[in-house]
Amino acid sequence: MGTFCSVIKFENLQEVKRLCHWGPIIALGVIAICSTMAMIDSVLWYWPLHTTGGSMNFIMLINWTVMILYNYFNAMFVGPGFVPLGWKPENSQDSMYLQYCKVCQAYKAPRSHHCRKCNRCVMKMDHHCPWINNCCGYQNHASFTLFLLLAPLGCIHAAFIFVMTMYTQLYNRMKIILRNKTSIESWIEEKAKDRIQYYQLDEVFVFPYDMGSRWKNFKQVFTWSGVPKGDGLDWPIREGCHPYSLTIEQLKQKADKRVRSVQYKVIEDYSGTCCPLNRGIKTFFTSPCTEEPRIRLQKGEFILATRGLRYWLYGDKILDDSIKEDVSRIRGWFPRNCVEKCPCDAETDQAPEGEKKNR
Repeated sequence: MGTFCSVIKFENLQEVKRLCHWGPIIALGVIAICSTMAMIDSVLWYWPLHTTGGSMNFIMLINWTVMILYNYFNAMFVGPGFVPLGWKPENSQDSMYLQYCKVCQAYKAPRSHHCRKCNRCVMKMDHHCPWINNCCGYQNHASFTLFLLLAPLGCIHAAFIFVMTMYTQLYNRMKIILRNKTSIESWIEEKAKDRIQYYQLDEVFVFPYDMGSRWKNFKQVFTWSGVPKGDGLDWPIREGCHPYSLTIEQLKQKADKRVRSVQYKVIEDYSGTCCPLNRGIKTFFTSPCTEEPRIRLQKGEFILATRGLRYWLYGDKILDDSIKEDVSRIRGWFPRNCVEKCPCDAETDQAPEGEKKNR
């Protein structure tokens, strides 16, 4: 506890200046980048945070960062401990066995050495480290060593997460390539099944570009020359499929989206910021992780929502005739608590819930 208080209070406020050096700037920058990327990847990884393993993984990652930073700042700000200025041995006769430092105007205690960078005699000096912009010695030897131990262990954990994240992305990519699909086409096929099930239709959607052979599908993407087959406009289809069955399904889904969309009225202004602070903590921290735009709303406007998350909705703004001449369409995300459902839709429809693409 005493060590922690010394880090908070600092022995001298001038110690804060130690951060203004290329060593700590680079070291803290690397720690921040690695920790942040590892945390982001751990959230995107297939190991969900609500599971025991995912929670333990995330807690361990935070624990590495906290311990690394604690020992790093401890080594930097607590320092090695300096021989008091004007120090002399209690027994004056022992001074004959000691070296005298003209800079500090004191005798050098056993195991102490003068540091030209710190301009002081350091107790049990090991070396002057530019990464902490301080000496390693008597008081911070343990903290410095623990930092050197924990940093590689934390990097190993972060590297494992990076590798598993990339492996997961590669696995998912190869899975859709072997079926001759793209991510969007997989999503369209999934929505086709949901549409057929929702309306209980007597039809079956068959993806037309799956050649029925993983090897044939693989060759659609990878060739010896590196140039993909075809011209990118016309594609071979499997037997029994219509050349435009995928686009026909897309048209059906768009028509269904218009039917199932819900009209809302804007009750509070929204500036269109990505993470609005004035819309509540939950809205701030659950902002959709997507590059899709946010739209600016003004009280009294109407908007047609087509999908959404728990605290956010996505939809098209219903434009006036004067605006339609200049802008064909304004759509994007906006907070749920800025709008209310119109009475006609509130009685018949439910609010659109999130779709897997933007979760």
